[in-house]
Amino acid sequence: MSVSRRSFFARAGAIAAAQGLALNAQQTPAPPSKAPRPGSSYDPRTGTADATKEFVFYDRRSKVSLIKGENRRKNIYDALMAIDDQIRPALRARKYVFVKINGVDPITRQLGSTSPDALRGVLDYLAPHFKGPVVVGDSSDFPAKRTVSEYGWDKVFGEYKSLNLAFEVPNEECRHGLMYGMDYDMHVIPIQLGARFLDPDAFVMSLSVMKTHNMVVATMSVKNVVMGAPLAVPIGSNITWQQCEKRRFHVGIRAGNYNMFLAAQRMISNWGVGIVDGFEGMEGNGPAQGTPLTPPHRIAVASTDFLAADRVSLECMGIDATWPGYLNYASQCGLGQFNLSKIDVLGAKIADVKRKYRLHADVDRMLEWRGPMLDLPPNLGRNRPPREEDRNPYA
Repeated sequence: MSVSRRSFFARAGAIAAAQGLALNAQQTPAPPSKAPRPGSSYDPRTGTADATKEFVFYDRRSKVSLIKGENRRKNIYDALMAIDDQIRPALRARKYVFVKINGVDPITRQLGSTSPDALRGVLDYLAPHFKGPVVVGDSSDFPAKRTVSEYGWDKVFGEYKSLNLAFEVPNEECRHGLMYGMDYDMHVIPIQLGARFLDPDAFVMSLSVMKTHNMVVATMSVKNVVMGAPLAVPIGSNITWQQCEKRRFHVGIRAGNYNMFLAAQRMISNWGVGIVDGFEGMEGNGPAQGTPLTPPHRIAVASTDFLAADRVSLECMGIDATWPGYLNYASQCGLGQFNLSKIDVLGAKIADVKRKYRLHADVDRMLEWRGPMLDLPPNLGRNRPPREEDRNPYA
């Protein structure tokens, strides 16, 4: 049987796509059982979508606790207790807890890093509810011993003798799993993720800080784990920043957002609770050069649905939910509830705590992911009459 060049590549593409789907099915949880809902330009504020494409949106309601108070530690604890009935069943099914804190540089980024009191709030909740090991960690550029000491987390560990506590920097464990992302040239690349983030025995708690960002508009619970997972440059190694795994996510606005979404797909199966500490709040040129919100926000957000936690956080920050690309991609593929009308907010009312965060100076450039790509000539491949096999059956 003769096979044309066009037919050969079409079949090869179909085989490759099938293999990719099979691999993806092994690595990520199945989407909700509900049939795909049409939509290509989903608006999370209204739940409406364009009917030219099909996405699988999350079809269940989600609960998010929103606590307002003058004590950071108590806010975090109360936020977890408000959804205790959802946390404990999942917690009992795991062998240990991994608390992913938010801390990279203890010298210059205290405002954007996890406070010792925020960690105390999490441990206050875990102490009576979980008897297994608790690992606290982040893929830091600094050695574990120095990181613990300079942030003051070592003092926190000494206060919880009943918990089997340990601090780890995944870089120093020399164990990793893989995901596949894209580089600047849209070529597939392997990216190493810390093994802790992919361990099916782990109950992952994302303890993030509410802040603006210099690439994806805002960072909360999802980005805290997604960008904490790729290995940073280990201290004393010959690896440069350009070669490290974390650098592979910083490949422009479009691919950067998409890689974060791919990482979320890869890791979501063992996400436990997303916690967003907005006691102070960072605005402006975050996450490294932002400034404190004035007056401080004094809130905390928590949910077993990380995407829902971030959706409520965006509302509290006064940020358009259609702006962060990675969260919208995750919503379109059913990784959590992003439709505010399907999120039950427990505690404070969003309207009562909503503020308007000043965004990064480059926010306009960050939003370019929403528009068309202009990298290729618009009429590429159209210098010949259309053939029957080129016709779009859905036109």
